[in-house]
Amino acid sequence: MSDVVSTDDLVAWIRAFRDAVQQHRDELTALDSAIGDADHGSNMARGLDAVVVKLETPPASAAELFKTVGMTLVSSVGGASGPLYGTFFLRMGPALADTDGADAVALGAALRAGVDGVVARGKAEPGDKTMIDALGPAVAAWDDAVAAGADVEAVSAAAAEAAAKGRDATEPLVARKGRASYLGERSAGHIDPGAASSALLLETLRDSLAARG
Repeated sequence: MSDVVSTDDLVAWIRAFRDAVQQHRDELTALDSAIGDADHGSNMARGLDAVVVKLETPPASAAELFKTVGMTLVSSVGGASGPLYGTFFLRMGPALADTDGADAVALGAALRAGVDGVVARGKAEPGDKTMIDALGPAVAAWDDAVAAGADVEAVSAAAAEAAAKGRDATEPLVARKGRASYLGERSAGHIDPGAASSALLLETLRDSLAARG
């Protein structure tokens, strides 16, 4: 199996992410109903449906792919999710602009650029009970696995596991950012919906790379 991730592989990931969000739409909405606006699942599903329509015209490069994904999410997803996820993908694109296919190092750098963009946009830190609590550990695990010499499938599996642990770790936290922060102590006891969808993002990347045959 090639250690190079092609643009087609990345398109398959985005399609798989859309499918996973659709599958978990009600779950994401239920999480958001506890501490937010009860629209995370529906907003993300709508935005990713719009993305998949745009991808009916195949992108010429990874940079073009992520620019399309990011701009579509910004324009079609309501609430905080559109700008944050949109920024994530918009930042990934330039990091892959000069690559024909991304190896684990290049893809990891792109993911980190995306996470840094989300941090800059949302001003969230680890422990604030946001998507950063899943994405931050994921990119750290990615970098550690790359440094250990793992192939891209194993690297993505490590990142997905770290994202899931980060998601689960948001449950006891008191939210310090976003609408959930208005609840104060009452926000504890609930998994953050943004962290939940972020874990799906990494899980579908793992699964898409593993399914390449």
